[in-house]
Amino acid sequence: MDEFDKYRVPDLIAKKRDGQKLNKDEIEFFIKAAVNGKVQDSQLGAMLMAMYIRDLDDDETTDLTRSMMMSGEIMEWPNHWRGKLVDKHSTGGVGDKISLALAPALAACGMKVPMVSGRGLGHTGGTLDKLEAIPGFTVSRTTSEMIDTLETVGCCIVGQTKSLVPADKILYATRDVTSTVSNKGLIAGSIISKKAAENIDALVLDVKYGKGAMMQAEHDARELAKRMVAIGNGLGITTTALLTNMDAPIGRMVGNALEVAEAIFCLHGNGPSDLGELVTSLGGHLLHMIGKVSTLTEGCNKIRETLQNGTAMKCFERMLVEQGVNENVASQLCDIQNDVFDVLPKAKYVTPITTSRSGYVQEIDAMMCAVAAGKLGTGRTKSSDPINYAAGLELLVQIGDQVIEGQQWIKVHHDMDILPDEVGDLIKTALVIGPESIKAKTLSRVLDVIRGEST
Repeated sequence: MDEFDKYRVPDLIAKKRDGQKLNKDEIEFFIKAAVNGKVQDSQLGAMLMAMYIRDLDDDETTDLTRSMMMSGEIMEWPNHWRGKLVDKHSTGGVGDKISLALAPALAACGMKVPMVSGRGLGHTGGTLDKLEAIPGFTVSRTTSEMIDTLETVGCCIVGQTKSLVPADKILYATRDVTSTVSNKGLIAGSIISKKAAENIDALVLDVKYGKGAMMQAEHDARELAKRMVAIGNGLGITTTALLTNMDAPIGRMVGNALEVAEAIFCLHGNGPSDLGELVTSLGGHLLHMIGKVSTLTEGCNKIRETLQNGTAMKCFERMLVEQGVNENVASQLCDIQNDVFDVLPKAKYVTPITTSRSGYVQEIDAMMCAVAAGKLGTGRTKSSDPINYAAGLELLVQIGDQVIEGQQWIKVHHDMDILPDEVGDLIKTALVIGPESIKAKTLSRVLDVIRGEST
């Protein structure tokens, strides 16, 4: 009997439609059939809608994730790396350049970080797009090339290959056109399947909530975090999630080259405090989870030390060279004495926008900033859209700052001869000024830590 005759696809769709639980074999069969072209587009859409409406329990989500992970290549690493293979995933945000500083900081601590990242779509920026703002940087690497880079540097940041979790690409394309993207089980399966295929030992998740996050409500982000932690641990990966606030942009820069610049400032030990907090917190948790340190505080201190003593920067520079950047260009970019924009793309114009009243900054709406930056060309609405690497926003104030009427609070980096009114209006809407001083500047972006049973 042909393996694809074991079940009838319409029967599996009907079972889930009627609220029954799919078992491991049924889910594995369906995913394998979808990857091998044995499932019609209409059937795939119907199953995803049934999963969306009836939801997936923890067992189904774990089985779905495992089947997706097994649909393609599972990365293989040298045995002596075991216990050192770690990674981080963010659910997406505004100004999120954390990976650019975190991966080399972890490498400087002796970890191996095979980070498979994505491109920006919609309002969130993509790590790969940011790195491609660096002249010569290539995100396409074979597993063999990754091994060479990890052996010599300790970290690499690459794009997803065609052979890595092909089921996710098939499912996501249909989720996008059937309005089933937002189901937490499907989101969790998509994220963890790709990280599990990296064959890592430990994973830290940065699950964001707030105005600039995929999950704006805290309770939705918390539920997603719990699901992903359960799945990761269920697949044998020590997994922890940090629930972090995404109401305001991270750091001061939004836009590809601008965010690379800010990541480099962070690697020199002088980046914005909130960016530094997230890098040290996420990295500290990983070092603690993997047993590199005995306490979380010690782990955070080790990450912070790599940012201050230059070892993380050295790893970043070596990673750039390994991934195609000319040695002289990498050296110039990473030298603290140089202007990074002698290397990075620079916008033709910089237009400042001023405050309309005096008071204290109560809010800087991350979503409004993201939409405005997108209209400057920093992102894409479909995968074929071009990217303007130089464009973006530079915040001059932070939440809690006192401002006076007419003060410059943001600079818009753009290549347009005249800044469009709609961009200016969005940016003006993003800033909320009130009469009362607030203490938001002293608050952590980390709301909570969600750990699995094995951590």
